[in-house]
Amino acid sequence: MTTRMSFTPPASEYALDPTYAHRRGTAAVSVRRADGTPLADTEVIVEQKGHEFLFGNIGFEFVGHVSTADSFGGAPSQDAEYMQRLTDAYLGLYNQATMPFYWGRFEPEEGKPITEQMMAACRFLADNNVTLKGHPLVWHTVAPKWLLGKPLAEVERLQRERIRRDVSQFAGLVDIWDPINEVVIMPVFEAEENAITPLARVKGRVEMIRLAFEEVKATNPNAIIMLNDFDMSTAYECLIEAVLEAGIPFDKLGLQSHQHQGYWGLEKTQRILDRFARYNIPIHFTETTFMSGEDMPKHIVDLNDWQVDDWPSTPEGLERQADVMEEWYRTLVAHPLVEAITYWGLSDRGMWLNAPGGLLFADGTPKPSYDRLLGLIKGEWWLKPTPMHTDADGRLDVTGFKGDYRITTAGTSADFKLGPTATVDVTL
Repeated sequence: MTTRMSFTPPASEYALDPTYAHRRGTAAVSVRRADGTPLADTEVIVEQKGHEFLFGNIGFEFVGHVSTADSFGGAPSQDAEYMQRLTDAYLGLYNQATMPFYWGRFEPEEGKPITEQMMAACRFLADNNVTLKGHPLVWHTVAPKWLLGKPLAEVERLQRERIRRDVSQFAGLVDIWDPINEVVIMPVFEAEENAITPLARVKGRVEMIRLAFEEVKATNPNAIIMLNDFDMSTAYECLIEAVLEAGIPFDKLGLQSHQHQGYWGLEKTQRILDRFARYNIPIHFTETTFMSGEDMPKHIVDLNDWQVDDWPSTPEGLERQADVMEEWYRTLVAHPLVEAITYWGLSDRGMWLNAPGGLLFADGTPKPSYDRLLGLIKGEWWLKPTPMHTDADGRLDVTGFKGDYRITTAGTSADFKLGPTATVDVTL
C-alpha cells in the first residue's frame, strides 16, 4: 500500500535581487605557511576559478569527436579546426554540460550502446572542470525502434535495465540526471510511433516517474534527479503536485524555455518564476534558446512542424539576441531559487530546427550574444587575478560570487571555496 503525503504549496515571496547578494560570499581567509605560521604582511594574488552557479550548454558535439583529452580523433582537418573553436568557446564560458543519453541514439542496436564514445566525451569535459548531467533515460521521443513490437512487460524490464546499466557505469562522472523527460505529454504523444507511450498509458504519468526516479536512486544514491518539462501550463503544476503527493522525492525542478517564437519578456518570465517557486524546490532552466534571426511564426503549435532549409541571422536579430540574453541571465541569476541555466546549443551548426539560435556562427566564430554572456559570467560576475595584502595575522577578506578560488604567492598556490563558510584556512 502506498502512503500518500498531503501537499500544500507554500506561499512564495521570492523577490529578484539585482545586486545578486544571495550569489555572493565573503570570507575571512587565514593564510599560513606549511610550518603553520601566519603569512603576515604579504602580497598575494586572489582569483576566481569557477562558479557555484551552473552555467551550462549541451555537450552533444563532443560525443564521437573526443578520443583523448587533447585531440579530436578521426575528424577531417576542417572539422578539427571547428571543434577546436567550439571547445575553446565552450570551456571559456561554461561549467556544466548536458550529455545526450537519448536511448535510440545511445543504443541504436539492442545490446550495442555507444558507452565508450560517451565516456570519452564525459571524461574530457569533467577533466576540464565541467559538471555533467545525463539527459534523458526515459523518453517517448528518440526511443529505440527495436523496442517496437515487444510486450509491454518486456519494454518495462528493458527500460529498467537500461537505467541501471547507464547510471551505474557513469556514476561518479555523471551524477545529475533527467531520469524521465516531458511526462505531461508522454501518454498522449502521437507524433511518432514508440514503445514508451503505450507503457505510459498503462502505468500513468506518476508511476512512470516513480519507475525512473526509483531506479536511478537505487543504482546511485548520490544522484541528483530532476523533474523536467517543456509544458509551462497548469498541467505541469498538477503533475508536480501529484508526484509530491505520491511521496516520490526529487531534487530539482526543470523548466524548459525554448523561445523560437520570440522572447518571453520580463513579465512572463517573472510570472513563471512566481508560479514554480511556490514549491520551494531549486529550479534549473534546462533548455533555453533565443533567435539571432527572424522569430518562428506564432501560429505554429508544435515547434517541430516548422521546417526550413535556410533560417539566417540578421543584423537586427544578432543585436536583439545579445540584449535578451543579457536580460534573461540577469533576471534568473537574481532569483534565489534558480541554480542553473542551460542554453540549448552553442553553435548554429546542428542547431535544433536549423534555427539561428547558437551563440556561435556555424563556423565556430562568436556572435555578439557570446561576447555579451562572457562579459557577465567571466567579467562582471568574476574575480580576475587581483593583488591583495595579508594583515599582521596573515588574514584578508575576499568577496565575490560563490565558487572556487585560488590564492598565490611566490610561485605557490592553494585553492579554497567561497560560499557559506565565513572563515577559510589556507596553507601555502
